[in-house]
Formats: sequence, structure tokens, C-alpha cells
Amino acid sequence: MIDLSNATFIIPLRIESSDRMRNIITLLCFLFGNFNTNVIIKEVDSEPVFAESVLPQVKEFLGKDINLTHIFEQSDDPVFYRMHILNEMLAMVKTDVVINYDCDVLMPVQTYVSAYQSILNGTSDVVYPFGNGTYQKQVHVTDEIVSDFLNEDFDFDILDSNSQMSTSDFGWVQFFNRSTYIEGGMENENFRGSSPEDKERFFRFTTLGYNVGRIDNWIYHLEHSRGPNSWPESIRGNPYMAQNFEIWNHLQTLNKEQLKEYYSKQDYLKKYVSI
Repeated sequence: MIDLSNATFIIPLRIESSDRMRNIITLLCFLFGNFNTNVIIKEVDSEPVFAESVLPQVKEFLGKDINLTHIFEQSDDPVFYRMHILNEMLAMVKTDVVINYDCDVLMPVQTYVSAYQSILNGTSDVVYPFGNGTYQKQVHVTDEIVSDFLNEDFDFDILDSNSQMSTSDFGWVQFFNRSTYIEGGMENENFRGSSPEDKERFFRFTTLGYNVGRIDNWIYHLEHSRGPNSWPESIRGNPYMAQNFEIWNHLQTLNKEQLKEYYSKQDYLKKYVSI
């Protein structure tokens, strides 16, 4: 078991389909099957699914206790407020490394280790643990493929044989120094639902002068059905999209000092001053 005990994965969750459920089960079995680490999941939905339908399967597969914290918040809002959910979990983190994580992605084991060590040894303040370009492997999973992957000691060859290449840039997962994440403004809660927040996050932390690293390795995306919250390039299902792009277009015009001033005045950060 690889020691990532000074890291916490924060995973926003809404299980709106059977394949999304399969993906979070696969991810948790993979993480806790390889690493001694910590996970916080905040599930925001009209009714809970995780505790009854996901966690028992994960525990059965692993056959051990895990350092997982699950919070459920009831909400009938069709727009998934990812940035707010991430901030609430970030406020709970006690470890030096915090990992903003999408529940549908996996990476080779050594990638996690390299990103973790880069934060801990001070080489990077933020790490994007995948390449910018044609580094995404879109995996068309089935129950059988997932079962083979889990039962064959997480053999990525199984995923490779059922994948196709695509592009990646700024989303998926980021490893942060916890203090940097907070000091740099956390997640911008002015963005709601699907939005250009992934691009803004990278722009912000590089513009503010933090050491942003990248590991040129694969990111595996476990494909799933697309609901209203899964279309980042359109306004489908998100009434806030136009507003989101107005914010993003404005922020791109700011230099380092102007960006620092902008984030020093954000009302949402007042909720987290105690962390």
C-alpha cells in the first residue's frame, strides 16, 4: 500500500446514472486499493444514493476500513454547484495536499505518487497530473470491463484496449498545496454549473505567480451518459452559462495585482476565513 496519507481527495458527486455509479465505485476501489489516503465526498442531490448503493460495494471489494468521509446535502436544484461544493470540502481538509478530483477519471499509480511528492517537497504549488494535448484516453466501459480491471490488480492494459485517444487541457484533477489553494482564492463560486472554471483556475494560479507543474502522462476518462451538468461548452441545462462567460472574459483581462484585488473582495470567501 502506497502512502498518500498527507493527501485528501475532494470529490463532488451527483449520481444521475448507472454508469456514473459504476465510475465512482471503480474509482474508490482503485484509490483505496492502491493508496493509504483520505477521501471526502459531498453528494448533493434530491435524494441520497451513495451510502446505500455505492459504499457497501466498495467495502465488500476492499474488505477493510477506509478513510472516507461522506456528506449528503439535499437539493432539488438541477444545476450542480460544483465550485461551492468543492470549497465546503476544502474547508474540511487537514492534510497538506488536497486533490480536486473528478469522479470519472483514473491515472497510472505512479502519476499520483509523483504529483503528491512534487507538492510535499515544494517543487510545485499546483500540479496538473496529465498532459495538455492528446493525453486523454476515453474508456468505453462496461460492467465486464470494470470487473476485469478491478480483479486483475488494476491492469490498465484492460482500459487501454477499450479506449480511444482524445484531448485534455485543464480539467479532471489538480493536486494543490492546501495553503496555496486557499490563499489563491479557492474555487470561484461566482461560476455556477458547467462553466469555464477549469480554464480560469489555471489562468489564475499561473497569473498569481504560483509554481504550476504538469506531468505529461495519460488521463483515463470513464465515459458516461451526458446530463444537463455535463456539457461545459453549451448552455444546455445551465441558465448561468452566459454570466459565467462574462466573468471569465473579464478575469482574463486582469494582471497579477488586479487579480489579487479581485479575489480579496469576493464575498464568498468570507465564509471560509477561519480555515
